[in-house]
Amino acid sequence: MLKALPLTLVIAIVPLFTGFIVGGLVAFIRMYRVKYLHRIAQFYVSFFRGTPLLLHIMLVYFAIPMIFDAIAVKNGWSMRSSAIPLILFIFVAFTLNVGAYMSETIRSGILSVSKDQLESAYSVGMTTWQGMRRIVLPQALHVSLPNLLSKFISLLHGSSLAFMISLQEINGTAHIVAMRNWKYLEAYIAAAVIYWILTIIAENISSFLEKRMNVYNRSGVA
Repeated sequence: MLKALPLTLVIAIVPLFTGFIVGGLVAFIRMYRVKYLHRIAQFYVSFFRGTPLLLHIMLVYFAIPMIFDAIAVKNGWSMRSSAIPLILFIFVAFTLNVGAYMSETIRSGILSVSKDQLESAYSVGMTTWQGMRRIVLPQALHVSLPNLLSKFISLLHGSSLAFMISLQEINGTAHIVAMRNWKYLEAYIAAAVIYWILTIIAENISSFLEKRMNVYNRSGVA
């Protein structure tokens, strides 16, 4: 089952970064109420936070091939959706799911920073982007770090759903091993131990990062 560990980590880590980017864009669109886009952003956040991850996987898994094949036929392409790697469907579904949650995490983190600090940045000649990058976002990231860890652990556990579209991550591999030797209990206990160890490692890394950021916030030196 350890052979499936790299795939499980990729499924958890890649959507965390891509979802963070999507969540940041959505958060700024909602905060600054970008014309027309902020309503779409509100619907996106409401839908993906209000529906389960498994449903997102199924929607992406069935919708993307239909759309892709329709466009391919219309434009005379020889390539069809069957050539798309399965992991891309997982990346898209997980990114959309994470982006919705990250947008709220980032937005709440930014709102937790006093507006006076951004106004002080304006007073010394900084632009909005400079003030956000140098003053607001580092503090917002510190506030949001526990939620980021929580989402990573959620992705780590949610990676087990990838087996629904035949990707053999840890849970899927445990199921296949169990079917071969009929030792279902042993296989799933082994999978549970692996997930547990990964979660403990993630918690320790997060604790280390929080301490480093606390040192920086107190003294300005990490």
